[in-house]
Order: sequence, then structure tokens, then C-alpha cells
Amino acid sequence: MTQKTKAEKAPKPIKEAVVEQPVEKIVKQPKETKPSWVVKDRVYSLKDGLAPLTYTIKSSNIFYFDEEKGYERELKYTTNQTTAFVDEFKGVAKLEHITFEDGTLTVPKRKQTLQKLLSLYHPQRNSLFFEFDPETQAEDELDMMELEIEALNAAMGMEIDQIEAIVRTEAGNKASKMTSKELRRDLINIAKRDPILFLELANDENINIRNMGIRAVEAAIINLSPDQRTFTWGATNKKLVTVPYEENPYSALAAFFKTDDGIEIYDAIEKRLK
Repeated sequence: MTQKTKAEKAPKPIKEAVVEQPVEKIVKQPKETKPSWVVKDRVYSLKDGLAPLTYTIKSSNIFYFDEEKGYERELKYTTNQTTAFVDEFKGVAKLEHITFEDGTLTVPKRKQTLQKLLSLYHPQRNSLFFEFDPETQAEDELDMMELEIEALNAAMGMEIDQIEAIVRTEAGNKASKMTSKELRRDLINIAKRDPILFLELANDENINIRNMGIRAVEAAIINLSPDQRTFTWGATNKKLVTVPYEENPYSALAAFFKTDDGIEIYDAIEKRLK
């Protein structure tokens, strides 16, 4: 009798792999928070360099529109209240003046009611007076210094024709009689005095074209009528351009020089001036 062989083990069932779907996480966006009020000493100055011996601004009968509440709220500065809002006063209020001396008012950090009135609520803030911020002032001064450096670098690399064109915006017809060193000196002065204006002029693609037109009029190659409405060719008195109403005549002439007819006139002027 044959021995029974051990029964073969049945294969284990294959488990299907379960693919887990990624769970999309909902990320809550942080709520925007208003800049927190910093408790510190603050300095306020009158605008436009105003610096009388004493100057008193309004400390009562002034109003602030409260956007959250939706209405105007009366303000008063007092010595015995913890708020400037009249509707939050408790008891009898003792009014106090707000006086600048030599154009400046220093408010120590212990006077938070006065600081908030001046920095946040007073209707004349930023029109009659402003809060002096050394960091902001330093940032503004640095920006202007960088612009001045950019303007001076641009001035040093300019060709004489562009130099004359920019200097002419201030010197007028005198620019034609100035030497190259005089022109460059005045150019650098413009760059230092008003770097923003200088860079605008330096980047104006029409400034050289306008300058060519001015030089052509000075040399009587073309003529500009006394009412500054018409340019004519000097030799023949043939009309070239009619200046649109309220437009600078040389801007209109520069636009004409860019047209097909104007390019030929411009080339002829350039040859005669050289």
C-alpha cells in the first residue's frame, strides 16, 4: 500500500494592492494682520520747512471717519482721558493744546493718546504736519543718492550732441555758443541737481531730434512763425509743418522728422549744420 504523500499546501491567495489616494491637505491661509502699534518716542514736524517759534494745531472740534463703525467720530486731546474719541470719554474732560516749537513736537512714549491722535486720527496729519521717521528718511535719501550716481554715470558717457541737447533745455540758445567743457560742466550740474529730470531727458529718444530742429531755426535753415504755429523752409518759405494746437512746436517738428517726407528734410538739415 502506497503511502499518502503530504498534501501540497494550497497557494495563498494574492492580495490586491490597495493604492491609497493622496489626501489633499487644506492649507489655511494666514489672516492678514494690521501692522502692530509700536510703543516708542515719536517726533512730529511741520511740513514745507515751517518752523515758527510756536505753532498750535487744532486739538478739539476735529473729526475722524471710522470705517468700521461707519460714521464720523469727534476727537479731542485731553490730559485726563485714555482716548481721543469723545464718545469714549468718562467724566469731565480737561482739554489740552498741541503746540509745536521751532516746527517740531517730541511726544514721549508715555503719551500714547496724543501719539495715536497725531499718527492715526488727526485730519491734518500728512498735510500740515507729519511723523518724522529716521528709517524712512534714510531710505529716501539713499534712493536719491543712487539716482544721482546713475545720472552722473550717464552724463560722463554722453556724446557732445546729446549733451548740448540736454543743456539746451535749461540754457536755451546760449548752448550753441558754449564750449564743450562748459556744456559738460552744465550737464553734470543738471544731473546732480535733479537726477530724476536728467534721466528722463537722457532716455528721451526725441531730445536729439528736437535739438536739431532748434539749431536749424537758429541757423535760419528753417523758420518758425512768430505765433509758433508753422515751420517753413528758409530758402523757399515752403511750409513744412503746421503745429497742432497746444503742442510744443519742436515736439511737432520732431514728429515730422520721423515721417517719410521729414527724414529727407532732417538729413538735409544735418548736412548743412555739419
